[in-house]
Amino acid sequence: MEPPEHVESARRAAPDALVGRLLDRRYRIGPRIARGGMASVYEAEDIRLDRTVAVKVMHPGLGDDDEFAQRFVREARAAAKLNHPHVVGVYDQGDDDGVVFLAMEYVPGHTLRDVIRKEAPMTPARALSLLEPIVSALAAAHRAGLVHRDVKPENVLIGDEAHGSHIKVADFGLAKAVSADTQHTATGGVLIGTVSYLAPELVVDGRSDARADVYAAGVVLYELLTGNKPHEGESPIQVAYRHVHEDVPPPSRVVPGIPAYVDALVARATARDRSQRPADAAVLLHQIHRVAQTLRDGVQDDPDLTADLALSPVRHDPFEDIEVEDVRVEERHDTTALEHLPAVVGPTRVRPVASPPRKPPARRPAAPLPVHTTPRSRSVKGPLSFLLVVLLLTAVGAGAWWFGFARYTTTPGVLGVSEAAAASRLEREGLDVEVGTPRFSETVKAGLVLATEPEPGERVLKEGTVSLVVSLGPERYDVPAVKTMTEDEAQDALQQSNLAVGDSVEKFSESIPAGAVIKTVPAAGTTVKPDTSVDLVLSKGRRPIEVSDWTGKDADKAVAALERRKLVVEIAGEEYSDSVAEGGVISQDPTAGPLFKGDTVALVISKGPELVEVPRVIAMGVEAATEKLEALGFQVNVQNSDNYIGVGFVFSTSPGAGDMVARGSTITLYLI
Repeated sequence: MEPPEHVESARRAAPDALVGRLLDRRYRIGPRIARGGMASVYEAEDIRLDRTVAVKVMHPGLGDDDEFAQRFVREARAAAKLNHPHVVGVYDQGDDDGVVFLAMEYVPGHTLRDVIRKEAPMTPARALSLLEPIVSALAAAHRAGLVHRDVKPENVLIGDEAHGSHIKVADFGLAKAVSADTQHTATGGVLIGTVSYLAPELVVDGRSDARADVYAAGVVLYELLTGNKPHEGESPIQVAYRHVHEDVPPPSRVVPGIPAYVDALVARATARDRSQRPADAAVLLHQIHRVAQTLRDGVQDDPDLTADLALSPVRHDPFEDIEVEDVRVEERHDTTALEHLPAVVGPTRVRPVASPPRKPPARRPAAPLPVHTTPRSRSVKGPLSFLLVVLLLTAVGAGAWWFGFARYTTTPGVLGVSEAAAASRLEREGLDVEVGTPRFSETVKAGLVLATEPEPGERVLKEGTVSLVVSLGPERYDVPAVKTMTEDEAQDALQQSNLAVGDSVEKFSESIPAGAVIKTVPAAGTTVKPDTSVDLVLSKGRRPIEVSDWTGKDADKAVAALERRKLVVEIAGEEYSDSVAEGGVISQDPTAGPLFKGDTVALVISKGPELVEVPRVIAMGVEAATEKLEALGFQVNVQNSDNYIGVGFVFSTSPGAGDMVARGSTITLYLI
């Protein structure tokens, strides 16, 4: 219900004195992001740690009450101990000149209410996936001795994608701080909560335990499945009446096709007789896991699970003598801002008053009529038969009472505690303990009790035996070492390790033979969930290297190019060459590929043409000089000199005597 327009306008117009204030010399108060009946929430900057936080400031009417403030501090400290991934963290608490405040984790995003508006009605699997972290947070609180007392979609925050899309429950402990010992608080004996999610016992007498949170969680589940609240009315008093006198209807009545065991889960969580509800959120969480697994298995009808969750027949309405018309309901009209933190926004305040049982009207005795009797002899058969019947009925009743009820007790809730603590609790209740086969769990830490047989809240013989199932923690397996195995061998090893075989890709390897495994992705030794897909990288053998023929080319370039391809270059020798210039490659072995990394290529390097010294042949006859030069491999060219006179002797040579020239060069003889 929206506040009157003039009230909302006044709120917008009135400046907020807290905005801009520095609380406790640490928290710079920014814009208000939510306002409720007991507190307002502001976005603030923690100037000491340079981070954004949410600061919840109690309204002056509550914060001025010393007794309430002290209780608020105690509950804030208790809530701060809840180190759970699905609980909004409480960082700090303080009192700055009468301003009582909490500094909390800032969760930008939206609320579960927004999800319900957009998605409901939703599939049971989707609904349970949203509810599971909420109940997990409640279970942690119940183990710590805290009861939330205001579980509703507005108090469930869903962080945006930039912050991991985490589901977190807000306002732990605050509702308990207000409602505990309410007759002595500033609330004036008024129970504060949200009427759509109030457990019947809260409406009737204002007292509750963890099962009130279980009831609210069941109502939230109904709303996720159907998109509607189970009890609607024109006024809060009508809604409260229906919580007390009407069962939550099966969701399948609104959305046909919902499995019967899901209906049974909703009925169990929202039982008006709180003795039939799960003892706490840990027990409810276990039931949620069973239902979620059955949904994942694709089972539409599970009679055993439905029977386990179904309510026991009751002989009478637990609230048949309650006149809810005598209950006082006060509706608060507060503005809300749900994008960030819903700070117990818009609660309904219910004053529980139970009317005394109505006495039946006194009946006037009828006037006695005269009876005429005839004296008769007494017989012992009548009284004796009556006595025997009475004794027989007494024996049958006692036997039925003993065998049906008296010899049984209720299995205590010991989920989520250590094996030793669970055994101690059960033994104190006079029950024997045995440890069953442990099981893996994604939500229960190793060493803690995952389940019991019988389940918590179910009947068990006095001095009977309760079997504990201890959690092994999350089921994880190490990727096996399959290097150098064949593909078939590696696939067998993965399947034996409860892992799935992924893709096989090939890659060259210098050390692993073709067809064998080089590595796995993820790597060997990595710890992963069961059925994780593991890819195999297989060897194609050594990478082939194509080689160019460097014959006749520069030897230095040839060596550099071959070594870049990881080949070993061997200089097989140097030789004279008339056709290959000095520094060139005369020959290469091999001249073509394929080769492989580390193979050797032999090169013969040219020293260029072989040089021969020109001999002295001056003054020799032309024939003798020609013969001597040709013997050294020279070509001879004979010409007359400018001074030729016909003698026929060598006057000079070109190149001259003593010059070093290549073998085969032409020597010119000049004759005189």
